[in-house]
Amino acid sequence: MGMFSKACEYGIRASIYIGQQSADFGRRVGLKDIAAEIGSPEAFTAKVLQQLVRAQLVTSVKGPTGGFELTPEQLRTVTLRQIVVAIDGGAMLQGCALGLPQCSAKQPCPMHYQFLPIRDQLNELLRTHTIGELASKVHEGLGFLKQFN
Repeated sequence: MGMFSKACEYGIRASIYIGQQSADFGRRVGLKDIAAEIGSPEAFTAKVLQQLVRAQLVTSVKGPTGGFELTPEQLRTVTLRQIVVAIDGGAMLQGCALGLPQCSAKQPCPMHYQFLPIRDQLNELLRTHTIGELASKVHEGLGFLKQFN
């Protein structure tokens, strides 16, 4: 079980795959290819991609040579945090570990002080890593989007 929703996990993996295809081959990829590559049902993948396109984190081009792509600008600037926020919202990245609306230093939940540094580290990790960087790791064989048995 991951720390993000299934939709968010698929969104991150789809973005990395699209980014890798855009950066390495300058090509757009279709929904079927993306879903197969990240191991996600097509209809679910389509909804996730729609959210990313709406947030302008992924580009969709219609027509016979259409598909999904990341522009050079998107590869350079789109961060993991933007994808997480577009799909899951920012509550996990700002809120209380137990989901309490009024959790603060004044009224801390039982996990407040242990969770704060973890939440800050997670925010930093997501904010400082771009899709382009992660796509490069896949290209170089330093990271994988699928598990092989």
